[in-house]
Amino acid sequence: MADTQQVDAKAERTVAKLARQIGAFAKAHGGAEGQVAYIGERGARIVLVGEDGGWGDLVAPSTTIAAQAAEKAGITVHEAFDGELAGKVRTGPYEWSRMAGIQVGGPRNS
Repeated sequence: MADTQQVDAKAERTVAKLARQIGAFAKAHGGAEGQVAYIGERGARIVLVGEDGGWGDLVAPSTTIAAQAAEKAGITVHEAFDGELAGKVRTGPYEWSRMAGIQVGGPRNS
């Protein structure tokens, strides 16, 4: 019984920490929406897109914890990263340089 309580307490702390980080991102970007994607044994990726087009991501130990954190933070979570959500992302010179470096002979990544 004690082990289950310890796991539950740890999960609650993780949810609370992620929710604070999501909330801080949303505050800094005029609001936010997100999408949760399973990334294998590592857990789940929470992709955040701010109302200003800024974006970022967090990693949670599971999709359940990621979804709970997003809900606790009060953001809208989309099923997929496409359409309207993807259209809100604004990239800058850094991202374009990195993408070009990987694909078509731009600056090297190393």
